[in-house]
Parts: sequence; C-alpha cells; structure tokens
Amino acid sequence: MARLRTAVLVSGRGSNMAALMEACADPAFPAEIVGVISNNRDAAALQTATDAGIPALHVEHRGRSREDFEAELHDRLQGLEAGFLCNAGFMRILTAGFVDRWLDRHLNIHPSLLPAYKGLHVHERAIADGVRFSGCTVHFVRAEMDAGPIVVQAAVPVHGGDTAESLAARVLQAEHRIYPLALRWAGEGRLRVEGQRVIVDGAADETASLLNPVR
Repeated sequence: MARLRTAVLVSGRGSNMAALMEACADPAFPAEIVGVISNNRDAAALQTATDAGIPALHVEHRGRSREDFEAELHDRLQGLEAGFLCNAGFMRILTAGFVDRWLDRHLNIHPSLLPAYKGLHVHERAIADGVRFSGCTVHFVRAEMDAGPIVVQAAVPVHGGDTAESLAARVLQAEHRIYPLALRWAGEGRLRVEGQRVIVDGAADETASLLNPVR
C-alpha cells in the first residue's frame, strides 16, 4: 500500500511537525512527509525540514488577499503531489474555499479539549477557570476556527501550582503522542467522517475514569 503523501503547514518552530517527521522516518509508517510550507520565511521549522532533506517552502501572506495566498499555497501543494495536510502551529485562518478543497484530508491539532478553549491563550484561560483537566485535540479542519470532527483527544491533569508555561509543556508532550497516532490512522485508511463524528475503524474506547486531585 502506498504511503499517504502528507504536507505540513507551519508558522513557527514546528515541534509537532518534528514529531510527525520522526514517526514518518520509519519506512513502515503508512504516511510520509513530502513537504513543509510556512507563511513565515523565518520559521525555525523550515530549517528543521531542510536539515532532514524535506522540501521546505515559503508562501508569503502579507500584502495580498487571502484568496491569492491560498491559490499559491494550493499550487505548491499540488507541486508536491500532496494528498493530505497537517497543520502544525499554522497561524492562518483558511477560507471555506480552501477548506472545501481539502475536506476530510486536512488535520489540525489544538492545545485544549475542544470544543472548550478555542483560539489563543488556552492555558491561561484553563488555569483561570480552575479546571482539573485540560489536554489536546486532533480534528479535521473546517472553515470555523478550531472546529471540525474530532479524531483523538488526550486529557492532561492541571496541577495546583501550574503556570501557563508548565501546563503548556505537559500538554505539548501529549500533542506529540496523539498527532502521529492520528496521521497513522489516516494513512491506514481507518478514519471515516460521519456527520460531526469521526469513526476510527478497529479502535478501542478507553474505559478507565480519571480523577484529579486523587487525595
């Protein structure tokens, strides 16, 4: 079976991109990274990709319309012969037209248990609200920000002494686990979108309850 040709969209350091690259470095993994594209020419992720021998491309968004930016982005993706997309810290909201072109072939990861805490400053808001668990979500992209059918989530306990930075670091570790898992399932053809739900063929549901605090 051919590996799923995947492009990664980034704007910054690309730690989730690096986690995907590490997984795809295994020839037995059912997906491969065929290119990395950033709207930020100074993104550290571009150098990381270059160092790994992966095509690293810049598509400038400043000084042009969203439609013009997305037309070039789509052309670059076509040039890479990408069949699947993964956002990894990609800080651009895409139009409905672009989203529809890549419908159910485009994943995003967000550092909260969606639909809670969409947008920015997620960890500060979670701590301020006194939640006991936060986490991260991989979902299919839709035109609405941080929305779309959920593929997988990981719950992370919020500690009493947490800062936004300490909670973010704990959530990031979970992100690096679940994003390659979601891409693996996509590459294996195990993801089916039915309405607003994702069915993962052959997956088992977690049955254990989590408590925080525990004593």
